[in-house]
Amino acid sequence: MKVNLKCLKFSPKEHLKEFVNDKVSKLERFDDKIISAEVTLYIQDGKHIDNKACDIRLVVPGNDHIVKKAATSFEAAILDAVETMQNLLNRRREKAPH
Repeated sequence: MKVNLKCLKFSPKEHLKEFVNDKVSKLERFDDKIISAEVTLYIQDGKHIDNKACDIRLVVPGNDHIVKKAATSFEAAILDAVETMQNLLNRRREKAPH
């Protein structure tokens, strides 16, 4: 699975790129039909503390899966988005005809 990282209005440090690749690539265990993951990191407008946002879009034949999360750090937003995506993939797998 290919992981594409896009950062809006900032340049990510190398450790953040590696963190995204490490966490998002684990989603492949939940669905072997995933073609790629498009991860977008950005800082939301406003005065909220949790303004670091992460969008994950999994490109899957049929329907793409999209999750959007925000937190106080990009790492926390990424972890939250990955966990939500895992739950979504698990629910889809349980509903799928065997």
